[in-house]
Formats: sequence, structure tokens, C-alpha cells
Amino acid sequence: MSESAQIISVLKRSLRARGMTYRDLARAVGLSEASIKRVFAQETFSLARLEQFCSALGMSIAEAVRMSAPQTLQTGQQLTIEQEEALASDPRTLSTFYLLLNGHTSAHIAGELELGERELRRILVQLDAAKLIELQPKLKVRLRTSNAIAWRSNGPVRRTYEQQVKSEFLRGNFEGQNELLNFASAELSAASAAILGRKVEALARDFADLAALDATLPNVGKRSMGLLLALRPWVFSMYAGLRRKG
Repeated sequence: MSESAQIISVLKRSLRARGMTYRDLARAVGLSEASIKRVFAQETFSLARLEQFCSALGMSIAEAVRMSAPQTLQTGQQLTIEQEEALASDPRTLSTFYLLLNGHTSAHIAGELELGERELRRILVQLDAAKLIELQPKLKVRLRTSNAIAWRSNGPVRRTYEQQVKSEFLRGNFEGQNELLNFASAELSAASAAILGRKVEALARDFADLAALDATLPNVGKRSMGLLLALRPWVFSMYAGLRRKG
């Protein structure tokens, strides 16, 4: 896929993630819906037009380009083992990195985690040494990664925190605002299971896209959200226990 096609793919995914249609985008930039469809179909438009589209989606051209990089076309960027080890070694370092991924400033992180300036600087220097951020004057930070991270399935971070995350996440009753738990079990063909797998992957990409877009928004009005996706062959143990013994 060409670089221009990748950027257009980001715009299309961002439209879906924002719940916008071509008609909505057309109204936002002052074009007809037919013109929007033609522009996307031909995959050719000026930088000025790209800037209009990005602005309507709440992001900059630079952010669209970053999101179009190969590592962010999946559910997130994968870090090196060494980088994950640096994060897993210290809860405050991992928490600081998480907040930076979500657009928080150093000053806000210091208040959120109750860090003194010396401790905050130590953590930021550690993240800089791991090539996760670029530490700039006055404790300003530039990310060296995408906003969405795909933790290694058996990597240091998941080994250290996975059981704690699972138990804490599933402890809620999922009855509050923005909470949802929907569990289903059925017998499916291999073809149907493959279709569901692709839909799960698409939802994970939408989650990553929204996280990248919302990282640029002010902290007010944002909440930390968790999304747990799972799909596997499974038989409830109660049912399996009722089968006749051979």
C-alpha cells in the first residue's frame, strides 16, 4: 500500500471511529457528499484539502501521517523487550508512560502521581534512555512511539501485571455509565469464527485510533477506559461435566 493510500485509510478509519459519514465530513469542509466520495475514490487531494479533512476529524496532518505508519495500522506499536523491561521494573515509570501516551503534561503527571520534581525527572530520564520519549528543556516531552501500544503476549509488562489487570477489570458489575459486558457462547463454523475474528481486530483498531485522536484533547472530560476483547474455542465446564462418561 502506498503512503498516500495509508493516510487515506487513516482518514476512513477515523471517520468510522468518530461515528461520522461522508455527508458529515462534506458539511464540515463545505463540499458536496459526491465530491467527498470522488476525492476518496481517486485518492488524490491537495495538502490544503488534507488539512481541512484532518481538522474536521480533530487531528493534524502530522498526527495522520504518524497514525499511517506500519506499526500503527494494527492494534498498536510493539516495543522492544528492553523497553518493556524498563517499564515493568517500576510501577511509577509505567504509569508515567501511560499518562504521556494519553496526552498528559509533565506537570499534570507530577500532581496525579504525587511526584517531586527530582523523582519526575529521574523517571523521564529513564524513559528517554529507553528511547520511549525525547526529554526536552523544562521537562517537556515528545513521544518516540505511537499513542497505542500492543504489549507482547508473553512480554515483561503482561507477565508482571496481567493477572492483576484481569482480576481488577472483571471485578466490576458493568452497570454504570460507559460500562458494558456482553458474553455469548454458541457453536460456529470455522468461516463464521474467522469473520468474528476480523471484526474483533477491527474494533481493536478503532479503539487505538480513538486513543490516538483523543490524546490531543484537553484532560477535562476524558476518563481512562479499558476494553477487553477475547475469542476462543470454549465449552463451559458445567456443560462438559454433564456429558456421558464413555
